[in-house]
Formats: sequence, C-alpha cells, structure tokens
Amino acid sequence: MTESRNVQRLLYVEDNEDNLYMLPDLILMDLNLPEIDGWEATRRLKADPATRDIPIIALTAHAMAGDREKALASGCDDFDTKPIEFDRLLAKIEQALAGREGG
Repeated sequence: MTESRNVQRLLYVEDNEDNLYMLPDLILMDLNLPEIDGWEATRRLKADPATRDIPIIALTAHAMAGDREKALASGCDDFDTKPIEFDRLLAKIEQALAGREGG
C-alpha cells in the first residue's frame, strides 16, 4: 500500500534569476526587488483570480517603520524580516497554509 502525501509547494520570490516559477501553495515575497518591487508584485498576484488565494509572506532585510503595514495593505498575508529566523518563519508558513486549507 502506497502512502499518499499532501505535498506543499513554496515559491520564493527573490531577485535571483535562477529561481523558476511553479504553481505554489505559498509565496515568500522579497519586497526589495529591482524593477517591480514586492509590493507591486503582490498587488498583481492578488488581483489575478488564478493566484489571489495563494498566501504571501513578505520578507525584507531592510525593514523600515510602516513596511509591515504597507505589505499587509498590498495584499500580503504576513510579514517577516531577514536574516530569517527559521522557527519563526516556519510557524508563519504553517499558519498561512492552515488558513488556506481552512478557508
């Protein structure tokens, strides 16, 4: 008997050309991107019916006053800072995925 797994996928949006796009269950969005910043990319994803329900967690290394509020206003579901504290980020990922499954 084969065990079936519910595989979760994650897309990390970073200003690194080596990242490939896949239809994810959650997006980690770097806010400080060249050309189109993470706030605008989030607004576009949330405006598209095909991607609007994917939870987005904003990440930034240069957190300024008001960045969290701005990220949430643009459509991000949560916010975290770099350097990443793995346990804290993992808890946010689990919460976002649980909210998606429940809602």
